[in-house]
Amino acid sequence: QVQLVESGGGLVQPGGSLRLSCAASGIIFTINSMGWYRQAPGKQRDLVVSITSGGLTNYADSVKGRFTISRDYAKNTVSLQMNSLKPEDTAVYYCHLLDYSSRNYWGQGTQVTVSS
Repeated sequence: QVQLVESGGGLVQPGGSLRLSCAASGIIFTINSMGWYRQAPGKQRDLVVSITSGGLTNYADSVKGRFTISRDYAKNTVSLQMNSLKPEDTAVYYCHLLDYSSRNYWGQGTQVTVSS
């Protein structure tokens, strides 16, 4: 069973920074992509950014230039550096893994709150 464990959420003022990390463990078949989604209250879960096994990234327009994803392929970890945070970035952030059998795995979620 694959497990994704996130860390790094919290409360930050507008304009501040946070770094999220996610570690995958368990029986993992070949990873297609890893990434982050977020869900604000009353809204659907949306893609923030993903990175493929080949290093291709896909950022949501709302975070381009502010967020950066990085991945350690040997350790099956992925991190999200979030800079210039805005109140509209407030959400629960979920780590996501897609394997080549099209199985989706999710972390438990970590709360990010941007508020003064």
